[in-house]
Amino acid sequence: MGNEVYIREIISIDIKEGYFIDGFPYTGLANAIATESLVNTTSQFELAGVLDSDLFPPISIVRDEIPNFPARILVNKDLKVAVFSSYLTPHESIHRDVARVMLKWASDHKCSFIISSSAIKSDDETPVVIGVGSTEDAKKKLRDADIPILKNGTIPGIPGILLNEGSIAKINVIVLLCKAKESGPDFRAGAEICMAMTKLVPGASCNLKLLLSEAEGIEQNLKQTEQDAGPFRDAIYG
Repeated sequence: MGNEVYIREIISIDIKEGYFIDGFPYTGLANAIATESLVNTTSQFELAGVLDSDLFPPISIVRDEIPNFPARILVNKDLKVAVFSSYLTPHESIHRDVARVMLKWASDHKCSFIISSSAIKSDDETPVVIGVGSTEDAKKKLRDADIPILKNGTIPGIPGILLNEGSIAKINVIVLLCKAKESGPDFRAGAEICMAMTKLVPGASCNLKLLLSEAEGIEQNLKQTEQDAGPFRDAIYG
């Protein structure tokens, strides 16, 4: 496969007219906390595939005695929801490749909406979720969920690429943005994003009490994995 970013499906996946959620951990980890909590709260998600590349650190992440690829695809067949869940943040040099593979996969599986998220660093004590849509249908989805739409701003990384490519290809992409503290845990931002996702994805649920009790552990696991992968990243990217 070389340096190509690719997807390996291990079971049959049918999410036609469903939802695809980007759960990669970006700055602040709020979106990773949100998607991990969504998966833990909403039952019947199962491992359906992995996202892999020779440019990913060569590690296995063991959770509850089970070895895991760094980036996995979890699917709820009943709700027709797929989540790209990852313990690692992709290196900036492959953000475009990862985003395009995600868009192609979602398009091939005829997903209705792609949902991503990111945190906006702020010292404001009240987290507020706002959204950006790549199409009129995506914007309508946000309005119907009573989520304010960003008028002007900059969205970096994979979420930004998803928006740009989605706008050109007429693919419905929604990116949720939430204020997060400049320092310290992003539990509250993760909770706000998780609740916003439940407004957009029919049948998805988010148990706030459970989220807040698990969020610290999720964040610690993500940070520990990033730290453990550091030497491998240095060897790959220099």
